[in-house]
Amino acid sequence: MKYEVTIGIPVYNVEKYIRQTMDSALAQTFQAIEFLICDDCGTDSSIDIIREYQDTHPRGKDIRILRQPHNMGIGEGRNRMMAEAKGRYFYSLDADDMISENAIQLLYETAQKYNAQIVYGSYERLYDNGKQQRKVPYPYPFKVFSKPDEYAWYVYHTGIQVMNWNYLIDLDIIRRNNLRVTPVGHGYGEDFTFTVDLPTYIDRAVLLPDITYQYYIEDKVFKGKRHKVMSREQMSHSVEAIRTKKFRNELKGKSYYAKRISILMMYDFSFACQIVARRNEVVPPYTNREIRDIMYHPMTLGEIFNSREARIKNLTYYLLGILPPAISVRLISRLGRKYMKEPKF
Repeated sequence: MKYEVTIGIPVYNVEKYIRQTMDSALAQTFQAIEFLICDDCGTDSSIDIIREYQDTHPRGKDIRILRQPHNMGIGEGRNRMMAEAKGRYFYSLDADDMISENAIQLLYETAQKYNAQIVYGSYERLYDNGKQQRKVPYPYPFKVFSKPDEYAWYVYHTGIQVMNWNYLIDLDIIRRNNLRVTPVGHGYGEDFTFTVDLPTYIDRAVLLPDITYQYYIEDKVFKGKRHKVMSREQMSHSVEAIRTKKFRNELKGKSYYAKRISILMMYDFSFACQIVARRNEVVPPYTNREIRDIMYHPMTLGEIFNSREARIKNLTYYLLGILPPAISVRLISRLGRKYMKEPKF
């Protein structure tokens, strides 16, 4: 069969959820789908369950498993699946989430109708505390973008989707531009390193209000998740990954440039706030200068003042990056208490 769509599912120790995920993927009304599994060398029976589907399900012949040489993290898994996918379009599905049975049909037909390079479905969060479930929808407005920079401007001004799922994307966009998730070990922000750049390569996009994805959150796990000791190496990888995104000089002059930089600086600011708030938990600890240097701003003071958008935000971040380290850290701590109620690691 010629595959039009590849559904990529990274799998690592998800035996509790993988059946519901696979059931939702295999129930798709659209037929020309490759189900590409990235085995990230877990220690449970997740892959055994998927092999069972290969042997027994009517669509089992369309399931393909890629095994990593060792546990490499979800970012490397996504990169490998996008590189080896046989479909024209790629759709990423996390191994503990579910999609509606018409998800791929709807997104594919929309892509064909509007000649879109990317189509987003809306999603809902499913909160489960073991006793009851609660659904919270996050619908997009229906929008079609067909002009260069139109979609990027909209995304940077209304809020970027950090998650790397629930959109159907033409793989030619990814491969032609060599787009990759920047691996940060098992650190933080891998999805963001991809999604923050993606809009700059898209000319034709569609947003749909239809709920096609169910994002599962187990309340008791979600609320209690907190790293007692944070690896400085992991955090440094994350900070460096975002730093490289700030120096895309070819985007200077774009109508969204200043706004995009303010988003990247906000991400760095959140890291700096969390490092300061949990300084004793980072091993080895950051110095004041190292924390201050996280806030290095790629725009000049003149560029900030000449920009029409995000001027105050960018000026604030710029100052945090040039003030004496002790003063900068003190301000980051004060602003962090106001805007960052709980660290997001």
